[in-house]
Amino acid sequence: MSTKKFNKDNVFFGITPTSWWNDDFLDIDIGIPFEQCVSEMALAGFEGCSVGHKYPTDITVLKKELDSRGLRVSEPWTSTYFSIHAMYDKTVADFKKSLEFIKAMGGTDIVVAELGGSSHQQPIALKANRPIFTDQQWGDVIKGLTHLGQIAKDANMRLCYHHHMGTGIETRADVDRLMKATDPDLVHLLFDTGHLAFAGDDPLQLAKDYADRIKHVHLKNIRKPIMEASDAEQLSFKESIEAGIFTVPGDPEGCIDFDSILQTLADHDFEGWLIVEAEQNPANATPLKYAKMARQYLKEITGF
Repeated sequence: MSTKKFNKDNVFFGITPTSWWNDDFLDIDIGIPFEQCVSEMALAGFEGCSVGHKYPTDITVLKKELDSRGLRVSEPWTSTYFSIHAMYDKTVADFKKSLEFIKAMGGTDIVVAELGGSSHQQPIALKANRPIFTDQQWGDVIKGLTHLGQIAKDANMRLCYHHHMGTGIETRADVDRLMKATDPDLVHLLFDTGHLAFAGDDPLQLAKDYADRIKHVHLKNIRKPIMEASDAEQLSFKESIEAGIFTVPGDPEGCIDFDSILQTLADHDFEGWLIVEAEQNPANATPLKYAKMARQYLKEITGF
């Protein structure tokens, strides 16, 4: 059995603010302010975070708040809309704004996901209504992502594609098609453990097969009974979140084998961000408790 470890100089632990509030569904919120959120991230032992809608938009202010807590931004999110009409130019413009932001914040990675036709923000059955791309749409998405990937590379940055529930690139088969059709130097993979498991596929196998393309990781755990209920009852993404489908690595209620996944990434010399992401209702899952649970687990597994 392998005992290879991550190089702690090149692997960074971050967390998303989605345990403190939800950025897709703004009513999943108990009023926790930005300052408390980032203070608790730092208190739990994280060194970075993605951004949320409560964060200051002034970069100088944001930097000051994060610097004072020893935090930095791991990535911005940019939704792409290449699979639908008349959205190419806006998508490129939005991406360039994200690029300027993350450069100013000293980061390297920009996370994107194709949300054209997505069911995940709609009050409808999540899986039954997700888009199935035509060959033309696949071609448009691949062309668009290649363009963005080149823009990122030219700026010494990385585009990391996030396969996502409710979208046209949700399942392992979708990831395979995307990876096969894109240039590894331009389109990197953001590996989200929870989204792939929720899609019905094996996250460990994906980690093994695409270790060399994975440049950014979201560590999201799944409560299996709730996932099964979500599938059986055809719940929406929001209903699944509110039912508690997601939790953090290290939670005994979760079903994902993070030990093996992290070992696989270490075996392949993964460098970059490992981001804890659990979209939980803070009314039911105290954010600091779960952040500390996740960080302690990661420390036990990685040694730092």
